[in-house]
Amino acid sequence: TEAQGSLAPDFTVYDFDGIAHKLSDFRGKPVILNFWATWCGYCEAEMPDFEEKYQQYGDQIHFLMVDVTDGAQETVEKASAFVADRGFTFPVYYDTELQAASAYNTSGLPTTYFLDAEGYFVAWQQGMLTADTLQNGIDLLLAE
Repeated sequence: TEAQGSLAPDFTVYDFDGIAHKLSDFRGKPVILNFWATWCGYCEAEMPDFEEKYQQYGDQIHFLMVDVTDGAQETVEKASAFVADRGFTFPVYYDTELQAASAYNTSGLPTTYFLDAEGYFVAWQQGMLTADTLQNGIDLLLAE
């Protein structure tokens, strides 16, 4: 499903207030889609880099930090407290129906996708991104 140049599957996730957002709502600007959870150490380790890049590129690129919210190991409350405690300001969405994770067959966390402004896959990586790898993905998106 992650073939470069193919359209990314649409899905619905929810913000903290329970308002639904579809991936397709974000077309018009490139998207960085990151699947994460609070129990994932590698997710936690890469988040400061995402925050830094969000501060730098948030007006040019949509950052969708999608918490894989299974309701047991991960809850909206736990994830939102985690983000608030660390002072992250990037937009967080909750995959409470696991619709996004299943659309992308997300088996390992973190996983990050780079989508162009029309919603097509440009690049993706399973596992933790370094600051350099994240910047490379951003450079690809901004070169589109």
